Amino acid sequence: MQTITTTEALAEFCARAKTQPYVTVDTEFLRERTYWSKLCLVQLAIPPAKDGEAVLVDPLAEGLSLEPMYDLFRHEATVKVFHAARQDLEIFFTEANLFPKPLFDTQVAAMVCGFGEQVGYETLVRKIARQALDKTSRFTDWSRRPLTEAQKTYAIADVTHLRVIYEFLSRELEKSGRAEWVQEELGILLNPETYITRPEDAWERVKTRTTSGRFLAIVRELARFREGYAQNKNIPRSRIFKDDALLELASTKPATLDELNKSRLLLREARRGDIAEGIITAVRAGLDCKPEDVPHVSEESAQLQVNTALADLLRVLLKAKSEETGVAAKLIASSSDLDRIAAGKRDVPALTGWRLDVFGKDALRLAKGEVALTAAGASVRLVMV
Repeated sequence: MQTITTTEALAEFCARAKTQPYVTVDTEFLRERTYWSKLCLVQLAIPPAKDGEAVLVDPLAEGLSLEPMYDLFRHEATVKVFHAARQDLEIFFTEANLFPKPLFDTQVAAMVCGFGEQVGYETLVRKIARQALDKTSRFTDWSRRPLTEAQKTYAIADVTHLRVIYEFLSRELEKSGRAEWVQEELGILLNPETYITRPEDAWERVKTRTTSGRFLAIVRELARFREGYAQNKNIPRSRIFKDDALLELASTKPATLDELNKSRLLLREARRGDIAEGIITAVRAGLDCKPEDVPHVSEESAQLQVNTALADLLRVLLKAKSEETGVAAKLIASSSDLDRIAAGKRDVPALTGWRLDVFGKDALRLAKGEVALTAAGASVRLVMV
């Protein structure tokens, strides 16, 4: 089991990888104590599926440059294979401002090939590679050196079995003609906007039932401060204050340190210093916000009139289509998609691309009353009205 600790050794491996049709990739990282993920290990493997070369790359090794690997990621002739790639891609986008291309995500492919919703790597290893995984090292500290043999064995398994899984799923997609479906889904993973968090937009992730514009203005300013502070200090946003404390602050509107210290949910560290000053300034900014700059809940969302009976029928149709095609229901349409269709909206993902043929056309016919659903034994069928 080779561990690469020099730029020269990495360049040699990546040169060999460029001659191959694909390379499997995985990472180990830490994020519990930081805002940005700390890359601790990269695993790479090349064909053949059963016993091709596999290496561990130590990004913490002194003097090691990852540029040869990034050059491999830019090499269009070699497919980069991941499982559940989102967090890995976020790291590479943040560290090097690039995405590995072309990309293949075995989790997405498995959802298209009938393995259920968000199927885990361990499940695919068991069902496709016919192997068992030892997961005892999963939650170890990957930043500590030296790595144990158990850690190395665990890490390398995340790319060796992935070769067998990739080759199997590739064949299945070729036979079913669904390879383009997977590529359509990967467009989201390869969009920079998926990974960019702007402090001014952070409030949109805070769940609140209040629609008061002034309250939302304070929420926006508190979330903006928290996100910017977390990014600048590279600490988790929850270490500054959690969402429940943010909502409490937006409600109580503290104007002084004495008022701030009456908060029930605020962490001790947030009651003084830069964080305390930032909170008070953010509350004041929310209160002073001009009426035309006050945020509002989307008017469409607030006024969406969902036909609940139709929404229920669409859920039955979705389940039937999922079972018929072997594609995970969650990949075909979200609950929000179904509600929007049932409210008369047509600008939804479930009515575009491959989803339109698999589900959307029949969903529209059902919404128009042109077809009905009938039970036939254990299955559900569409009948003309």
